[in-house]
Amino acid sequence: MNNDFVTLAHGAGGRQTAELIDKVFKAHFSNPQFTADDAAVLDVGSGKIAMTTDGFIVSPYKFNGGNIGKLSICGTVNDLSCMGAKPLFMTCAFVIEEGFPLSELEEIASYMEKTAAEAGVKIVAGDTKVAGKGQVDHIFITTTGIGRLTDGFSTSGAFAKPGDVVIVTGNIGRHGATILLEREDLGIEADIKSDCAPLWNTVESMITATKDIHVIRDATRGGVGTVLYEIAGESGVGISIDQKNVPVSEPVRGVCGMLGLDPLYLANEGTLVVIAPEEEAGVLLETLHRGRYSADAAVIGRITEENAGRVILDTEIGTKTLLPQPGGELLPRIC
Repeated sequence: MNNDFVTLAHGAGGRQTAELIDKVFKAHFSNPQFTADDAAVLDVGSGKIAMTTDGFIVSPYKFNGGNIGKLSICGTVNDLSCMGAKPLFMTCAFVIEEGFPLSELEEIASYMEKTAAEAGVKIVAGDTKVAGKGQVDHIFITTTGIGRLTDGFSTSGAFAKPGDVVIVTGNIGRHGATILLEREDLGIEADIKSDCAPLWNTVESMITATKDIHVIRDATRGGVGTVLYEIAGESGVGISIDQKNVPVSEPVRGVCGMLGLDPLYLANEGTLVVIAPEEEAGVLLETLHRGRYSADAAVIGRITEENAGRVILDTEIGTKTLLPQPGGELLPRIC
């Protein structure tokens, strides 16, 4: 048997499965709560918990700034964080294509280990399946996360109010642009790195500064524009965005210009949309500008009573236009 690649035997539940778990997953995920039993028994203390689940089928599975393993941790941690929940525990399930290099699998597990440690979350259980050649695009990961909600803090897409400001915590579109350039042979060279990052520390710092925050959303698939439309619909408000205040790096702006894409609809994996009362904007920006992943945070717009359910863009040339509502296949598709 070739020991350099995943084989169907690794997913059969016998000796090779146990070896794979011990040599790759247990080696990187081991902690006092990690279990070989059918389920982990966890003590989350008193109070409320948040729970989320997500699937990751990213192509390519590694990219400038991370890989599917890092992304699986960040995506789950960030979903919990947006609810004001400190990430505590995660489970992960792998579906691996027969013939996948074991060295690549270990690199994925190593990224997961490092990212989980940074986020303060423990991987406590999981599952491994091996699919036949061609049945899976290399590797799929499904995760579930549990976090403890912050006392006295509540956030929802339905809580936006007229007069609130809209903040983004970083320059937008980097993950989508990174995946697009690595997936397609476009002949474009650009210094773009995915913003993939775990954001609990970012959220915790904001909540410590003020609990008067109405909405926190992770601007992943569909980007900031899609998130804004979701919030406008849930809260029954209008949103006005000032295009010149939207932080976009020059490389991303250049790629979007060449390909006719709007950075507002490119995916992010380390950027949040935050909606809060205007009087809290100063302390939030001051806090974010000190953060590792939020130095480029900016106020980009306001919540309005007019144009309920719509997003209006104040363009860089001084005109107003309706931001097109997202629909159909958003490009690049990141998962």
